Amino acid sequence: MASRKELLEIGGRDVSISNPDKVYFPETGYTKMDLVSYYLSVADGALRGAGGRPMALKRFVDGAAGEPFFQKRAPDNTPDWIRTAELTFPSGRTADEIVLDEPAGLAWVVNLGCIDLNPHPVRAEDLDHPDELRVDLDPIPGVPWSQVRDVAIVCQEALEAVGLVGWPKTSGSRGIHINVRIGRRWTYSEVRRAALALARDVEARAPSIATSKWWKEERHGVFLDYNQNAKDRTVASAYSVRPLPDARVSMPLRWDEVADVVAEDFTLATVPGIVASRGDAGAGIDEAVGSLEALLELSRRHEAEGQGDAPWPPNYAKQAGEPPRVQPSRARRPKSEYEQGRGVEGGPPPEVAAERAAAVAKGDPNAGLPTDWPGMPPRGTPGGSRPTPTGRRKTTIPVIEISRAATKAEALEGLERWKARHPEAAEHLEPADVLTDGMRGRSSLWYRVRVNLIHVPEADRPPQEALDPDYDPWAGYEWPDRSGQLQRAPRKRRDPA
Repeated sequence: MASRKELLEIGGRDVSISNPDKVYFPETGYTKMDLVSYYLSVADGALRGAGGRPMALKRFVDGAAGEPFFQKRAPDNTPDWIRTAELTFPSGRTADEIVLDEPAGLAWVVNLGCIDLNPHPVRAEDLDHPDELRVDLDPIPGVPWSQVRDVAIVCQEALEAVGLVGWPKTSGSRGIHINVRIGRRWTYSEVRRAALALARDVEARAPSIATSKWWKEERHGVFLDYNQNAKDRTVASAYSVRPLPDARVSMPLRWDEVADVVAEDFTLATVPGIVASRGDAGAGIDEAVGSLEALLELSRRHEAEGQGDAPWPPNYAKQAGEPPRVQPSRARRPKSEYEQGRGVEGGPPPEVAAERAAAVAKGDPNAGLPTDWPGMPPRGTPGGSRPTPTGRRKTTIPVIEISRAATKAEALEGLERWKARHPEAAEHLEPADVLTDGMRGRSSLWYRVRVNLIHVPEADRPPQEALDPDYDPWAGYEWPDRSGQLQRAPRKRRDPA
């Protein structure tokens, strides 16, 4: 039987909501339509945080308790009234991402399964210069909420010292976000460097409760995640509902509320009434545009004192000036003896970036990188896979499998344990060498992580080991039910013309 649909008229737009009664939050019973109604009730604030910006779609098609998947490219059925913007990612790939401009767009993305909103820190009109510096306060396990609030207050002091205005909000999870509007003058790398300088300054002001250290073994208290300002990173924006059992909201705050705020007070059910009675605490953010000059000068002072760049996220090419990508406790050589990074602006080395840009210029949005089998050369190219007499393909690429797990997080945890066992091999990996595949099981996705050792010197390549974890997605089923296939790459959006 066909599922029920509900047609909404929102600002002159017709938006169809399929399965409006589908429960998205089992613990509370909130439905997809409840989520749509929530976003329409706080549309002004939600669009102030996410509107006008390209946005990755984080789709929970099975509700908050299900495993989500990210979709960067706009779907084929995107309405003509929703804008898109073509982003270029650090890998060199390009994608047309959704840009929301009106309340109807909020309802449309919720219908796709989006629970929270994840915009980039740039405007669609200028994709190379962020207009927002993002401070992400991420407590390590066991740190009390009161300590997160204390670090937020120290961040306010540090921002005021460099002439910037911070706009706090609960993250909707365990932390606090502070957004800072800035002029569109600086590159992603400069904004990230400014965020690193701020993190180090807060650490210096409150060394017992705050840290800027990337490696988890060196962290304590609340980590200021400066890498949230690297290109292609997104965070949940203001008024986003988070996929937690209580449908908690990332709630804008006034600074005089931070010291006593209770994150659990803000949910899908409570926030509309709070906003109606007190207004939007983030309403003035677009008028408080500041300069990064003072923070970048602080960064230069840090460098003169011997504090250079800090580690980038592991899925980025190793950058010029970046310290070794090896846990401090596992380093066996002086830093100068580790291979130096050559990446620029978060991307690959210049010659690799040029090759990928040329492929994009010829019409390939994947920049010459493979799509049908992630991380592998395209079929028929030298060094790729070869057909055998049986018709099956046998690869000549040195790929080993690391983990299989029911969730992506568990699979990637297995990868981190493998890297800890083989730090020198891990140091040679490029972002495209880590292959994370969403695999179709009988009724749900499971995840597999493999590593392409092509950039690791042959003598240093670890052998295939027992999978960690080693999840069997078909346990309890017998053929022909035991079926799975590689998740398809997102379809390229058709030209509306």
